[in-house]
Amino acid sequence: MARNLDFFDRLELLTERYLSRRQRIRRIKKEKQKKKHPLVDWLEAFIWAAGMVLLINQYLFQAYQIPSGSMIDTLLIGDRIFVNKIIFGPELLPGVAKLPSPVKAKRNDIIIFENPSYISRGPIFDIAQRIIYMLTLSLVDIDRDESGEPKAHFLIKRAVGMGGDRFITRQGELRILFAGEDRWVLEREFNAARQFNHRLSRLVEEDAYPALEAAGKVTAYMDMGLSPPQRLLAAAAPLERLRYRDYLAYEESFLGVLRTAYPQDARYRARFARRTLGWYVPEGRILPLGDNRDNSRDGRYFGPIRETGVLGKGSVIYWPLGRLGPIR
Repeated sequence: MARNLDFFDRLELLTERYLSRRQRIRRIKKEKQKKKHPLVDWLEAFIWAAGMVLLINQYLFQAYQIPSGSMIDTLLIGDRIFVNKIIFGPELLPGVAKLPSPVKAKRNDIIIFENPSYISRGPIFDIAQRIIYMLTLSLVDIDRDESGEPKAHFLIKRAVGMGGDRFITRQGELRILFAGEDRWVLEREFNAARQFNHRLSRLVEEDAYPALEAAGKVTAYMDMGLSPPQRLLAAAAPLERLRYRDYLAYEESFLGVLRTAYPQDARYRARFARRTLGWYVPEGRILPLGDNRDNSRDGRYFGPIRETGVLGKGSVIYWPLGRLGPIR
């Protein structure tokens, strides 16, 4: 019995010592907190909060603001969205290294990637710009052009073409030849069959194409130092009244004349072939396109991008509140 009392006495003593020590540590912390300058306290809280924002933006979900109308009506100018960055493997450091992921972008996903046409101002500036952009939840972007507009460092488009696909456009409408198939399919018909409910916006009317094609031919004649026929000038005249133009159709018409006039010039043959034979998407790559086809600088201009170059997937619109909801 005495032994049991001794054991409990020792346990009580140890418990008292532990509680007293913990109370003393808390008292010391409180005293230090009182002595700390309020500015230092505020600065520590800010650094902690900033660190959490950076971690979340860099590895989990990043805030972006939509700068252009290339994805209308899916995404509107000024929409603020969160991008899921962990799904395809986050970057270890902004613009430096990216972790691999078993998950790959699927057809119809809204993806974000670095603009292939972007000219960097150097790695230090890029990292600083992205840190400031993330810390301010996309409110501040220091990467601007000469006119003060934000540069298109990153693009948000829809994953339309996958490895093995071929694409061609006729009067702005996309046709797809899937790997292993022998029949071209109109994109709108394919989307309807798959129940992809996003809207493909067109700004160029069908009756504008005769003027566009005639204007391309007129430009080719003038480039060769020749006077264009009056019938072409008359056909191209309505172009001046068009607010929106399909530059791919215009260029195809332009190159068609030059290829005929200079059959020995391999440059014209190659460029014309790209416009008439369409695009091939190699394995491991994606052809990204904007939903607003006549106002989108996308894969039709710079080609397919690498699957591993996809930085994230559009997840949700969080502002304005009237458009709050998932991105489809």
